[in-house]
Amino acid sequence: MEMQYKEGINGEMANRRRNKVKRTDLAVRLLALVLTLAAAVVLGVNKQATTVPIQIIPSLPPVNVPVNAKWLHMSAFVYFVIANAIACSYVAVSLILAFASKGGKNVSLMVTILDLVVMTLLFSSLGATGAVGLIGYEGNSHVQWKKVCNVFDKFCHQVAAAMVLSFIGSIAYLLLAVLSVFNVYKN
Repeated sequence: MEMQYKEGINGEMANRRRNKVKRTDLAVRLLALVLTLAAAVVLGVNKQATTVPIQIIPSLPPVNVPVNAKWLHMSAFVYFVIANAIACSYVAVSLILAFASKGGKNVSLMVTILDLVVMTLLFSSLGATGAVGLIGYEGNSHVQWKKVCNVFDKFCHQVAAAMVLSFIGSIAYLLLAVLSVFNVYKN
């Protein structure tokens, strides 16, 4: 009788732990969805137009040239927006799979592997965008690239905001992988 009571308590505790992990997984997935969507939108709508004075001949007055900055003008920014859109789409599908599968082991393994792949994709897009952003902010004197963030300050601030959102989203994917490993270890 006492043995059945202990098994009942242990089973109930295991169910509580599984439900807590599922709720945490759901919350982190929703956070990742919001953050990657926000990062894609913030950079996807980012553009700035300004006029730059260019001195052609020192004795003549500068010529004002209108210039535009858009996320489509830099392949690293395009990669960033697409990577965040893929991550956002994937997490929406994984939420549907999580509810539809009722915790099947094959689906859980597939979702965990895809979480890691998406996390890698996001970190790689962050690296590419960060490298281009640093050149835009600092310039590169060795190849005579001038900094542009002093001219396109609003554009550069939005790129930085999108990178922060995507970085936190990437950490959310890392947390999902840790939760998955924790869940497998406990079971």
